[in-house]
Amino acid sequence: MARRCEVCNKGVSHGHNVSHAENKTKRTWSPNVQTVRAVVDGRVKRITVCTRCLRSGKVQRAI
Repeated sequence: MARRCEVCNKGVSHGHNVSHAENKTKRTWSPNVQTVRAVVDGRVKRITVCTRCLRSGKVQRAI
């Protein structure tokens, strides 16, 4: 499953883990993306959506 929201286009962000000695190792932050059945253009479609878009009502879930 792609780690990108199909509504707001939120994706993986990159950065560093930083230890007490300030050693830096690469890491990623993944968005909380869920696969939901939603109404898109009047039809039911399975899309991947971040939880912020689900909570804010940007997506109408299909029953």
